[in-house]
Amino acid sequence: MTTTTPAVNGRVIALAHYAGRAVLETVLARYGMTFQQSVTLRPVAIADAPIERDGLVEQVTDALKVEAAEVRDVIEELTAKGLVASDGPNVLVTDAGRDMYAESSAETGKISARIYAGLSLEDLATTGRVLALVTERANAELATLPK
Repeated sequence: MTTTTPAVNGRVIALAHYAGRAVLETVLARYGMTFQQSVTLRPVAIADAPIERDGLVEQVTDALKVEAAEVRDVIEELTAKGLVASDGPNVLVTDAGRDMYAESSAETGKISARIYAGLSLEDLATTGRVLALVTERANAELATLPK
């Protein structure tokens, strides 16, 4: 039986996304974290200084395509877990949050290395360019749709 490589389309992209997300969510569950919490914690954990809360809300809202109120709730969840703290209008990572991010990232990094093993740098670069363009175009289309 010969397998035909599928052309990139929304379904292929979605299947890859959900397969990778399922791996990530399985790992995060062991740390008591959700996908949304992980996405929100990341920019705070890698920042060299506190992040302005409204900017963080905007960044995560744009990335996840969710309402700002949902992201604010996630920030409160991370605060309640002791992973981030408020500094006036800013959010900063705590030592516990930095450790959580480092540990979960190290674990998912090993899994990602296995997933991407054997893929050429050229293929990865081409795929990255295509997906960036698809994302840009989808965001442009989304902006034109009635809400």
